[in-house]
This record gives sequence, structure tokens and C-alpha cells, in this order.
Amino acid sequence: MKKDLWIGGEYRSASSYMELKNPFNLESLAQVGIANHEDVQVAIAAAEQAQVKMAELPAFERAEILEKVVQFLRDDREECARIIALEGAKPLKAARTEVDRTIMTYTFAAHEARKIHGETVPMDAAPGGQGRLAFTVREPLGVIAAITPFNFPMNLVAHKVGPAIAAGNSVVLKPASQTPLSAFKIADYFHRAGLPAGALNVITGSGRSIGDILMKDDRIKMITFTGSPEVGTYIRENSGLKRVTLELGSNSALIVDEGVGLNQVIPRIVTGAFAYQGQVCISIQRIFVHENIFETFVEQFVRETQKLKAGDPLEEDTDISAMITRGDVQRTQSWVDEAVKNGAELRLGGSAEEGIFQPTVLVNVASTEKVSCEEVFAPVVHINTFTEFNEAINLVNDSKYGLQAGIFTNDIHKALQAAKKLEVGGVMINEIPTFRVDQMPYGGVKMSGMGREGIKYAVEEMTELKLISFKTE
Repeated sequence: MKKDLWIGGEYRSASSYMELKNPFNLESLAQVGIANHEDVQVAIAAAEQAQVKMAELPAFERAEILEKVVQFLRDDREECARIIALEGAKPLKAARTEVDRTIMTYTFAAHEARKIHGETVPMDAAPGGQGRLAFTVREPLGVIAAITPFNFPMNLVAHKVGPAIAAGNSVVLKPASQTPLSAFKIADYFHRAGLPAGALNVITGSGRSIGDILMKDDRIKMITFTGSPEVGTYIRENSGLKRVTLELGSNSALIVDEGVGLNQVIPRIVTGAFAYQGQVCISIQRIFVHENIFETFVEQFVRETQKLKAGDPLEEDTDISAMITRGDVQRTQSWVDEAVKNGAELRLGGSAEEGIFQPTVLVNVASTEKVSCEEVFAPVVHINTFTEFNEAINLVNDSKYGLQAGIFTNDIHKALQAAKKLEVGGVMINEIPTFRVDQMPYGGVKMSGMGREGIKYAVEEMTELKLISFKTE
């Protein structure tokens, strides 16, 4: 199967192609076009031309286009889940959940398209402002470049494309090289839904070469990126005055206080640590457990983790499958081996077979180990103890990241203390940090990025506020 570039409402042949393989069995899935400099320029020009139509498209028509996409996704739910499972090795039941979330994301985008509004400004609140009527409106920025990762190839595309279309922008989308098929499927849905040609363009290929062109082109008004801190920093430093939003990952932490019902929370924590092989930006990586319940927690956590089934992502009962590349398996193995060599205790896992890294549980890991201080993005979690609650807060904050954190406690005072003192973009009380619903504001502090996703908040990022003032006297 050959997948060409999607530009200006039609497929455009590329000058060269790359082979896309299934991460689980390494079987060939498609030959995917590699966009060159000219292809990217044509995509930007198509988006700029379509932007005129998008800016004039009434809000109800933008909403109806998004609602049609929602219906297409509902109709093709199983097909879309299989695409995600094949190109990303995401277990099928998790892939179905992603499709369901994608449906909700575009549904929220349709709602927001109808709600974009400004406000009146009381000019007479200041001396000299009397005799004036003023209000604000929100206008689309223009052409938005969206660069998305492999781990949620439909829903993270939706979190960028959905609000962009809702706000009347046009988009040049660069999906992850490993998961372009989901993006092409969404482009087809928007085309069938009646989106003006060129309002959504999908270009595949080298992230570095395409990204450099997008950053330097003045026709691009905003870049929205999800990926590594290194690439995000590079984009921020080289995008000039473009608006930039960055979601750059984390080493998310969870605090488990004494007195918590472990039988109730441990299955949830295991899910938060190992869902999609830990390849989730808010996957639980660090767990800090009160010393009085530490051994009991570890024993129960290991037992629950052992219930997970590894295998083919297309099998209904698979919980864990292959990591996205064999190189990531090797990196993970190296980090785990290094932690054990330096004194960490391996309680479960620690090895890989045919691309599947076994769910791994480490205890008593130094904060300087890569499995702790870096984003492991793998099915690896470590569990450490704390004595005083302030110590747990400090352990969580001892990180260059700050996306989301969770805490399980029965003490409202500790919960409020955590809410105030944790240096993260979102605090989940009596919940895992991996929790996310798609209308909530989502983003981090420190090296976890800047700006917020969540449709309402992304629309604000993707629009410009304009003031109109009438002198009436």
C-alpha cells in the first residue's frame, strides 16, 4: 500500500517513500511519502489559500463539519482502532478507548466552534473612557503547524486539529513517522465532511527537515507540538514571534499515603503505570509510598502487575505489546540495568523479548537514575518510601518536569497541601496522574512545556483577541 501526501484536498505523489512497519511483528504496512522542501511549501500555500475561506466560514458550518467527522469515527470505530493497533502496537482494547476519546474531542470542538465569543469592556471605568462602547472579538490566527507524536495518533491529532478548525484556522499537520495512517484517515474524514480543500494538509517524512521549514516560514502563525523537551526547546528558540504551544512529557509521580485502601487503588495504579507499555506522557513512573505500608504496597502491586498479558496487539486480551521501536527497547534495557547496577532492587520484569519489554518494577531507586529523573516512556515504574508528607511533596518536585501528579490520601489537609505545593500543571487528588478527560486544561510547567490543551483552552491559544471601540458621544 502506498500513502501519498495529502495537500490541497488531494493526494500528491512524493519523490521518495519510506517503509512503515508494524512494531510488533515488523511486517510491512505501507510505503509512506517523504515530503521534500517543495512539498512543504505547496502545503503551506494550500493552507494559506484555504485560510481565506476558513475565516469566512460561519461558526455553525465549522461545527457541522466537526460533527460529521464525529459520525464517521463512530461508524468506523473498529476500523480506526485496528489502524492504531497495527501502526502503533497499541493493544486493541486501548486503541478502542482512544477512538472513543477522539470522538469526544471532536465533539467538544464542535461545541466550542459555536461558543467562541468576546466580551464588553467597561471603558468608562477609567477617566476619559466615558462615552465609548467597546467589546472584544476572537479571530483565527491563520495557518497553524501541528506536529504530533506516535502514542495517541488519533486523539492527539484531534487535540490540535479540532480546536484549530473550530476557531477558523487552517492546518499543516506533520504526524509521527511511525503512525501516519491514523492522520491520513482523519484527513479523509474532514474531506468527506466538506472542509474546504487545503484547510487540512498532511505531510509525512523527516521531522527535523519539515520542522525547520515550518519554523522559518512567516505564513505559519503558530506551531503546536507534542514531543521531547529537546525538540520542543529547539522549536521555541527558532520560531521567532510565532505563537508556540509545547507539551513535552514528564516523569509523573504518585504519592500513596498511609490509611489508603490498597485493594481499591492498586489496580488503578497498575493501569496508570503500564497502559500502552508506559508510552504515555502522564504514565506513572515514580511512586512514593508511606513507609508504614511500603512492603504491603509493593507486594500487592507486583501481584497485580503479574496479571497483565503481553502479546499481539490485535488479540482481545492483550494488555502489553511491543514498544514503538526496537531501539527504545534497548534504551529501556540499558536504563534498567544501570539502575540495578547502582543499587536499585528489581522486583519484577527487567527484560525484553521480541520487542516487548516486560512490565518492570524497581524499588529504592536513586533520584539521579535515568529511570527516575528522565522520561522513561516504557513499562517501567519505581517505588520509593517516604516518612513525612512534606518529604513526599519534595520528592515529587525534585524533577525537571511538571506535567501532572497524583495523590491518594484520606486526609483533606494533606490533599490541599499537595494541591498548593506540587509544581505541576495538574494535581489529581485520589486519582492517578495518568487521568485525563479531553475538555479539561492540560499542560505542564518546567520542562513539561508551555501553553494548554483541552479544546476551550486550545481555542484561546489559536485565536487572536481584537478590541473594537465606538466613540458614542
